[in-house]
Amino acid sequence: MTITDRKYPVGFIGIGKMGFPMAGRIGAHGYPLHVHDISEAARAAFCSRVPAAREAKTPAAIGRCCEVVILMLPDSEAVKQVLFGGKDGLAAHLPRGAIVIDMSSSDPSVTRGIGPRLKQAGVDFIDAPVSGGVKRANDGTLAIMAGGDSAVITRVKPLLTTMGSSLIETGVLGSGHAMKALNNYVSAAGLLAACEALKTGFDFGIAPETVIAVLNASTGKNNSTENKLMQYIVSGLFNSGFSLGLMRKDVAIAADLAKSLGSRTLLGEVLLKSWADAEAKLGGGADHTEIYRMLEE
Repeated sequence: MTITDRKYPVGFIGIGKMGFPMAGRIGAHGYPLHVHDISEAARAAFCSRVPAAREAKTPAAIGRCCEVVILMLPDSEAVKQVLFGGKDGLAAHLPRGAIVIDMSSSDPSVTRGIGPRLKQAGVDFIDAPVSGGVKRANDGTLAIMAGGDSAVITRVKPLLTTMGSSLIETGVLGSGHAMKALNNYVSAAGLLAACEALKTGFDFGIAPETVIAVLNASTGKNNSTENKLMQYIVSGLFNSGFSLGLMRKDVAIAADLAKSLGSRTLLGEVLLKSWADAEAKLGGGADHTEIYRMLEE
């Protein structure tokens, strides 16, 4: 089975800020779509927006009608609950030969443990987390990092590319989730450094627009200086669509991964403490760009 001819029903579990537009892209490309979320309102809102979509009240209902299922959930605990949570767990209802794609920001060590459990039931499992935020999810231009059996990834590549403009195979199962955490580790460091430079420049009397212009014309340029400082921080909007709690979680996953491998990280503990402090003071639901408020305080 290769997911190319739009006839295979696709299950999508997790219709949140990212899952909603991602599932919408799949539906727009003509795939029969069955969606589940713990929020009945989210399911109803999606199905009203995508009339061809069908609502599933449980993960089990997804498993009974879909050969390919995408998970877009908050963390590994949610993934395990959806897969193995009692009589309504997805795994017990999937047919042999089915494929589960975890696009959540999961812990790579947990992902590695899930693979063999599904394999015993004849179900293939790959991890394919994304980067790019809500804007690129809406545009279908996400970066996708896919870990696991290359043959399985090839079978679902046409489906994945409805959501992303770049698909990079990262290696063994769990490597996609590892790279997602490492990418956000670098992103978190870049944003915090950019915010500190912006605040220090402003305190010295340099206009924010000037600070940002210099950074973007010089070697300090990074994703945050180009796409976050002016758009979400100087504007005062703080609405990028990615939460502070999720960023703290990804930094923690990256730091724990390095520690488990004996890799030395000079910045890791300081960076994790900064994001954990911000989450404690501002709340995990705050936008991640609001870490700038910590500096204002």
